[in-house]
Amino acid sequence: MNFELSEEHKMIRDAAREFAQELKAGVIERDEAAKFPYDFVKQMGSLGFMGIMVPEAYGGAGMDTLAYVLALEEIAKIDASAAVIMSAHNSLVCYGLNEYGSEEQKQKYLKPLASGEKLGAFALSEPEAGSDASSQHTMAEDKGDHYLLNGTKNWITNGGNADIYLVIAQTDPEKGHRGINVLIVEKGMEGFSIGPKENKLGIRSSDTHSLMFSDVRVPKENRIGEDGFGFKFAMKTLDGGRIGIAAQALGIAAGAYDLALAYSKERKTFGKPISNHQAIQFKLADMEVDIEAARLLTYKAAWTKDQGLPYGKVAAMAKLHASEVAMKHTVEAVQIHGGYGYVKEYHVERLMRDAKITQIYEGTSEIQRLVIAREVLKD
Repeated sequence: MNFELSEEHKMIRDAAREFAQELKAGVIERDEAAKFPYDFVKQMGSLGFMGIMVPEAYGGAGMDTLAYVLALEEIAKIDASAAVIMSAHNSLVCYGLNEYGSEEQKQKYLKPLASGEKLGAFALSEPEAGSDASSQHTMAEDKGDHYLLNGTKNWITNGGNADIYLVIAQTDPEKGHRGINVLIVEKGMEGFSIGPKENKLGIRSSDTHSLMFSDVRVPKENRIGEDGFGFKFAMKTLDGGRIGIAAQALGIAAGAYDLALAYSKERKTFGKPISNHQAIQFKLADMEVDIEAARLLTYKAAWTKDQGLPYGKVAAMAKLHASEVAMKHTVEAVQIHGGYGYVKEYHVERLMRDAKITQIYEGTSEIQRLVIAREVLKD
């Protein structure tokens, strides 16, 4: 069992770490203004981060899942909004197209997505379909050579800035989840409109919108997979997406820890750095242990996927643990900073706000426990 990263993986990690330092400039202002980081997203594309797991033949970097996780972790340490833009684009859109799309779909849609020329979004959640993903009310009526798409999607990451959307919709309600399809929808299609940007607690510079479809004509060739494949597509895609969110949560937790550790060495009380006080030392020790455990789980999930082994359970475990560690220890980072932790310029309050969503999207912590328990009880 080798825990040493390869030279290639170290290069990816270091490149992402260097890029993240560029993200740091203006990150507080982007958060306050809920401003999408357009230029940085383009830069992530030029660095190969927006198609990091896509084969080079389709314009990607041709790297593995571990490389993806390493890059995401470093970016999330500084700017979790940029990390989730990259994560949703890679895990939920590029992966799905690369794994299940036709050759024509890959040429037309995957190539510009993998290069970062275009941005992708994944539309599954609805007003009445979040954790219960099978309860789709968005309808894709089969009209022979096309589908007529009607309905509303909620909480869509990259919703306002995406060019290409993978939309999960019900075609045959009598078949239940076996009647669900996934359709590729392009921005600008007649009848497709985007709602106002959500005003969120955290990850504020990533854009989250509702999407509305009113008699949108989607060509039949834009369906991914066979008729009725949509629900399976969503579940398979979310398994990989959970690895991305685990990496994001890990980065948030590690970023908060780095700030708390540095501050504890600088801040003095009673004539000595607060890192000399046992109360602070115990907090730092607990943070180090929990974050390293989350890192190992997340890396194991990535490795398992790269080996072609079943990875649903370990992905759920990584996402569950990393997100709870992120929430717990960003709170502790604020506590270590004392009053300064409540002030925006010290960054930790933003990381605390960013952490919360990692317990919710791409499957809540409660759903992760159900996934894990279901797999455990199979054994």
